[in-house]
Amino acid sequence: MRKTGDDYFDSEEFREMLAEYEDAVNTGQPVFMDADELAEIADFYHMTEHYDEADDAINLALSLSPGAIAPLTYKIHEALWNGNTDEAKDYLDQIIEKDDPDYVYDKAEIMLAEGDVEGADRYFRDELKNVAPDEYQDYVIDVANIYADYNYPDKAMLWMSRAQQEESPEFKELMARILFGMGNYKDSQRLWGELIDTNPFSKQYWNALASTQFMNEDYSGSVESSEYAIAIDPDDPEGLLAKANGLYRLNNFEEALKYYQRYSEHIPDDEFGLMHQGTCLINMGRNDEAIDILAQAIQTAPEDSPYLGDIYQEMAFAYSEEGDTEEALSMLDLADSHDADEIQTQVVRGHIMLATGQLRRAQHYFRQAVAASENPNQTLLRIIVSIYDNHYLEAAYNLFKKYFKVLPANCDDGYAYMALTCYDLKRYDEFLDYLKTACERNPRECQIALAHLFPDDVEPKDYYNYIKERM
Repeated sequence: MRKTGDDYFDSEEFREMLAEYEDAVNTGQPVFMDADELAEIADFYHMTEHYDEADDAINLALSLSPGAIAPLTYKIHEALWNGNTDEAKDYLDQIIEKDDPDYVYDKAEIMLAEGDVEGADRYFRDELKNVAPDEYQDYVIDVANIYADYNYPDKAMLWMSRAQQEESPEFKELMARILFGMGNYKDSQRLWGELIDTNPFSKQYWNALASTQFMNEDYSGSVESSEYAIAIDPDDPEGLLAKANGLYRLNNFEEALKYYQRYSEHIPDDEFGLMHQGTCLINMGRNDEAIDILAQAIQTAPEDSPYLGDIYQEMAFAYSEEGDTEEALSMLDLADSHDADEIQTQVVRGHIMLATGQLRRAQHYFRQAVAASENPNQTLLRIIVSIYDNHYLEAAYNLFKKYFKVLPANCDDGYAYMALTCYDLKRYDEFLDYLKTACERNPRECQIALAHLFPDDVEPKDYYNYIKERM
């Protein structure tokens, strides 16, 4: 049986219990298990996306033990996942064991799902007074875990500060997740590394490390970590997606496409994977194929998908590259109707106008974007890059000169793009000056803008030194 990455579900103890249950079900024999065991089996089925089997196990548990907290907690979580807090409250009322800590957790989770974060916190603190001293550690860690699950890392960290420090994997995992949620990727990465040292065959740890490295903009490291997860489980969707995302950020669109495709083979109804296949194809100049796969992403995506606006924007790029300006603008109108980034949409409109030589209309959209932007310098940089991409090199050069005059001293963006512009204009002295600054201040941008000028084995921070050594 395929590994799940969960230590308990992959354990021999659980697999024996699961085999006993499935043997009884398949042969029509009575199932001699309690509600807790059946709830665990349902959790396993749910985790492995066997939802009908999960429902069967939970319904059996409730028929055998009406009011039991474990199966009702499962039903509460299912209702909350579906956004139905009233149904969750109905299940909560059916619980008999109201003095069980899980009842407290269930009630507070419903409050969190309703957005009453402070109310949940008061409830947790009030119930803490009733917790026995020998259960204190478990309680505060469980509360921190709930806050982490609901994406309140600051609250989670506050509750973790009440706990005694442990060296257990469970404690470190939770702390690593909380630090990740707080944006402290460096310390989160360190903890995932320590966990891997103790269990190097955990794909969960390798995937978590890959995600942390990705957020820390260590894309090469993220790809390498995801490869370990894939080596452990070649069909692991999380590992495949992590590697695809890392390769994409490294501008290796051909390889990224392969891994997005492999991911979509396992998760075919995820529009995110399909959207990024389309983006890779656009970057590879295969716009007809991109349009087809993006259309598939639109068909797959639910109406409330947060990616629909982005998908329509990518469709606009593809149609624009194919010279179909009318259809490209139509896609941007659809992007607007799906709450796409208004500033980005205006920049894309300007880009499309530039591509068709309509300079005045391009200028109109660019001005609108800058005027509406909360970060006008960042928006201006996007516009200048669009002007460069449309081969207006002198215009891009002159705008960069103005851009750097108003750029705050602590902003490191734009130098690599200016270096590229100077290179194309054969202004090599200026190219070197801007390249040096870019390597010192923003190697990530160097990789995006300049990687095609250098061998793959040269680190972006070393681009300037690489050239100087050969001059």
